Amino acid sequence: MAKNTGASRFRKVDVDQYDDDKFVDESEVDIDSADSQGVNDAEVNNLLAQGKNQDALKLVLSSAPLGSKNQAVKDRAAGTVVRVLTSFKTVDIEKAVKSLDAKSVDTLMKYIYRGFESPADGSSAVLLTWHEKTFAAGGLGSIVRVLTDRKRV
Repeated sequence: MAKNTGASRFRKVDVDQYDDDKFVDESEVDIDSADSQGVNDAEVNNLLAQGKNQDALKLVLSSAPLGSKNQAVKDRAAGTVVRVLTSFKTVDIEKAVKSLDAKSVDTLMKYIYRGFESPADGSSAVLLTWHEKTFAAGGLGSIVRVLTDRKRV
């Protein structure tokens, strides 16, 4: 038989803190920093004009507005990334992907999927090539991390 111990410790837990209406996810808190403002288009255009596509790619991936809640900033950054990706020649794509670190590969995969959501003229074939090379570098784990991440680009 159960013994009554008079335990009342469970009553000291604040159950209201688990209420969905009061819950604030830490990843959804807006980060006010230079990173959340996106990439400088003039700087990217300058790098592309000089033929430094790989430097432009690293710049747009490192300054991705992941913490921003401003959809206009994210849309502008996605357009810039797709423009940078389409500026590469097909033979240079693999070399560019191999020069990226793991975090940048995941960010690149996010932008590739974002480009698939709203394709422009001729961008789908280029994005498929980028996806193939990025998948070879990042593996299936990269796709899973992108699809489960709450921070959208």
